[in-house]
Amino acid sequence: MTAATTDTDDDTENGTESWVDPERVSLRDVLLPLATFAILLAIWEVAVREAKIPAWLLPSPLVIGEAFVDWWRELAAHSLVTLYETLAGFALSIVVGVPLAVAVVSSPVLQKTIYPILLALQSVPKVAIAPLLALWIGFGAMPKIIVVFLVCFFPIVVATATGLTAVPPALMDLIRSLSATPVQTFVKARFPTALPHIFVGLKIAITFAVIGAVIGEFVGSESGLGYLILVSSSQSRTPLAFAALVVLTLMSIVLYYAVEFVERLMVPWATKT
Repeated sequence: MTAATTDTDDDTENGTESWVDPERVSLRDVLLPLATFAILLAIWEVAVREAKIPAWLLPSPLVIGEAFVDWWRELAAHSLVTLYETLAGFALSIVVGVPLAVAVVSSPVLQKTIYPILLALQSVPKVAIAPLLALWIGFGAMPKIIVVFLVCFFPIVVATATGLTAVPPALMDLIRSLSATPVQTFVKARFPTALPHIFVGLKIAITFAVIGAVIGEFVGSESGLGYLILVSSSQSRTPLAFAALVVLTLMSIVLYYAVEFVERLMVPWATKT
């Protein structure tokens, strides 16, 4: 008891602590990026003003902020369209990708036949597919959803397949010794082991999903943030285009952390440090 107290007192006198306040570390982790971002915005603002760059060429952060205030209704309406296309395509990629990965892992025949086809499809530029989808399906939301699906599909399949085959050999030997059925093996061993890998694929895919939605809107659309960027750029309303870009960035960040939050709920054993 005395020795422990003495050690603690020595640590305090030396200006050190035997533990780290997690709230203090968390606050620092938040403040440092925000401070860096604020400094970069200030440099941007000063550089544009000093160089007297016109707003139609490169708007300053204050001008972009004014565009937010003036066009917030349009930005909100187009954001909802892009968000719907992003989430719909992302959900479709999960519904199709995860079961397909399970089938590929379970069947050597499918692994040798379907997997190379998936790799070939992934190699095709989605920008080249988007005009064809618009030609075949039209200019509604469905072509954008399909583009998002194609962008998200491959990372989810690869991450899921990797996770399903990452079960430790000792655990598989134990399950076989207990005469577990294939379904029990999947539920008790393969799927829990694959969950962290699946969420890695989901976090990668959700950031790609926003990009896929914008690609689809660039090709042919009458709404969405991608459409707004094209129209505002063609009309030299560059501040509005930058405002739409900021909204797209914020959307990607929020969706990424939303997936990470779900991961912490579903896979708490893999997110603890």
